[in-house]
Amino acid sequence: MGKPTGFLDYDREVSKDIDSKERIKNFNEFHVYLSKEKQQIQGARCMACGVPFCQSGMVLMGMVSGCPLHNLVPEWNDLVYRGNWEQAYERLVKTNNFPEFTSRVCPALCEKACTCGLHDEPVSVRENEHGVIENAYAMGYAKAKPPKARTGKKVAVIGSGPSGLAVADQLNKRGHLVTIYERDDRPGGLLMYGIPNMKLEKQIVERKVEVMKEEGITFLTGIDVGRDEKAAQLLKEYDAVVLACGAKNPRDINAPGRDAKGIYFAVDFLSQTTKSLLDSDLKNKKYVSAKGKHVVIIGGGDTGNDCVGTSIRHGAKSVTQLEMMPKAPDERAENNPWPEWPKVCKTDYGQEEAIAMYGHDPRIYTTTVKEFLKDKNGNLKGIITVKLESKKDEKTGRFMMVPVEGTEKKMDADLVLIAAGFLGTESYIADDFGVKLNARTNVATEEGSYKTNVKKVFTAGDMHRGQSLVVWAIREGREAAKQVDEALMGYSYLSVQ
Repeated sequence: MGKPTGFLDYDREVSKDIDSKERIKNFNEFHVYLSKEKQQIQGARCMACGVPFCQSGMVLMGMVSGCPLHNLVPEWNDLVYRGNWEQAYERLVKTNNFPEFTSRVCPALCEKACTCGLHDEPVSVRENEHGVIENAYAMGYAKAKPPKARTGKKVAVIGSGPSGLAVADQLNKRGHLVTIYERDDRPGGLLMYGIPNMKLEKQIVERKVEVMKEEGITFLTGIDVGRDEKAAQLLKEYDAVVLACGAKNPRDINAPGRDAKGIYFAVDFLSQTTKSLLDSDLKNKKYVSAKGKHVVIIGGGDTGNDCVGTSIRHGAKSVTQLEMMPKAPDERAENNPWPEWPKVCKTDYGQEEAIAMYGHDPRIYTTTVKEFLKDKNGNLKGIITVKLESKKDEKTGRFMMVPVEGTEKKMDADLVLIAAGFLGTESYIADDFGVKLNARTNVATEEGSYKTNVKKVFTAGDMHRGQSLVVWAIREGREAAKQVDEALMGYSYLSVQ
């Protein structure tokens, strides 16, 4: 612990955001980070707790508190404070393969469990992490480090999202020959096409991919395994195959008029925008545009918020976000004490921008679409909304959100984006490999295992656990890699935490 009184001497300070009306003029990241000197002061606020909840990753009341990767937070905070940036980097990457991603897109479960946050502001863990990894690239600490020996074992990883990349990175460090198959034209999975540029600029993904290539990992893009390349051939060619294809089955809204022209899934809307941005700076027009349209987004989560921010950058006339659930409280309730995950209302960057542009919060709570309205040509022209209330289902005993009769309202809508979550694995690749799915349509394994019912086939990430956070995908990838290594070599010294 570098400065025992640091949490008393210094206030929390984080990066500044570019003004909403200014940042919506482009798709760039919009945080202005602290200087190294100021970041070191923030490292001094860490209390080096006897029980560091920040790195616990434990489940409390059904929610995870602390980092699922068990990052050694107090250790590298202390090293940051002391100015030992290279050592801080070495401690950070012992548990996290991709701090360049998590320091930008993770909701900072570590900070929500920080002991400083019990009575004061938590330590700025995520931004300290950002400072460590960006300094490492600047100083050359994060350069490629190819393995000194190879085992001769070959592994195919299907999918280059965060879990697939983590599997590949770990197994390559062990000396196995790893090939990643990606159906899109660029590696990165949801990091490349699922998360908008303003949250994660794509040169950050490309930078890490180039390092991984230099370390010996092979990336094959534009190959849709299960269609272009069949499972039987891969199982002949490789000693193990890891399925890390994500949970890309979007949940639909089945209401009358669903066939109207102008209704899209959020994942398609976001990925098309990013691809067009990368290919042509949006000049090729190969994306669904929200310009001049009344946009309605169905879904109140992170993806819905990303649709808000993207629609505003397109030049939407108005943006409305429908949320089925009630608004969360602005402060912790008594039955939601620290260090549980705080169930409070969060106004994210997209909602902030909507408030700045349109003068009000875009979210309408306890509301969904009852009907989509079409004109005579089949184009979407509006929606009928209905309020929802929580009622107990007498058969199951579960509380459900059900429509309230007489609360219907008409709303203009030229473009509807469905951001209602995902249902699990796409069936064609599961069918091709013959892997079993569970009731949630994720690839089935035994509890705590990543082995499927098919010999030599493993799984990890959202395809295994369902839609989740990048930090969970990395943890799954690390744990799956250890099991693959054990299967190939009979033992493993790969670390999972």
